[in-house]
Amino acid sequence: MLVSQTIAAVGEALLLAKAAGVDPANVRKALLGGFAGSRILEIHGQRMLNHDFQPGFKTKLHHKDMRIAMQTAHELGLALPGAALATQYLNALMGTGQGELDSAAIVLTQERTSDVHLNK
Repeated sequence: MLVSQTIAAVGEALLLAKAAGVDPANVRKALLGGFAGSRILEIHGQRMLNHDFQPGFKTKLHHKDMRIAMQTAHELGLALPGAALATQYLNALMGTGQGELDSAAIVLTQERTSDVHLNK
């Protein structure tokens, strides 16, 4: 849950920068030097910028893990809206046949939704 939501947050931050006319690579670099810095921003943020989704951890495996977490939350009557959104991004990737890609490909769904693309 932590990884998928952080990947989604990184994608959103980079897309916001791009849409605002700011170089997302520079935003990533600046964020790495502050409190927002993380391995996910470092590694997955760069993958997003490069559109390099060679799997480190495949979307289909992340999707399976999130499905288990969401099922457990459902059984406990627990609302997890952030996790639900991240799961929907993974669902969208699975639905478009992109389950073999690294889960950083979440940004592809975000790009389609916002019509902002990091690699253009």
